[in-house]
Amino acid sequence: MLSAIVAKRLCFLRLGQLVSGVCKASWRPVVTGLMSARAYRGEAPEDSKGDLIEIPLPPWTEKVGETVDIKRRRLLYESRKRGMLENCILLSLFSKQYLNTMSETQLQQYDRLINEPSNDWDIYYWATEAHPTPEVYDGEVMDMLKEFTKNRDQEQRLDAPNLEYLDKGSQ
Repeated sequence: MLSAIVAKRLCFLRLGQLVSGVCKASWRPVVTGLMSARAYRGEAPEDSKGDLIEIPLPPWTEKVGETVDIKRRRLLYESRKRGMLENCILLSLFSKQYLNTMSETQLQQYDRLINEPSNDWDIYYWATEAHPTPEVYDGEVMDMLKEFTKNRDQEQRLDAPNLEYLDKGSQ
């Protein structure tokens, strides 16, 4: 019985040393400065972020010779398949409502808006007006997206729309 207690205590001691930084000599938490070694301190001020890698994306180019119907279908797909769920929901619902009625100029603006920026969060912040929209993307389509994002009718927007509507506008 005694050996089982000693074995459990040794196991606890080893686990404690690994997990909580228990000092072998005194069985107290190791302290560095005023904060425990296990504590979260946020980003270190001396972090140069030199270990971050930015993957270069090919520059956006407008698809030349693409018919309006093909462009609408491509933009619909690209609106649904985003890098983040928030934009997937927002842009797919927006495209469901507006894509079939957009002019060619508006389609070009929308194409550039959703495909040129390399960071989906930028699009989200511009649409929600958390950050100012750069002049190159600020236009009629962005105004429509900002108004749509306000959700004045207080619709429940928890998921991308079903695909049943896809061909109804082109038939």
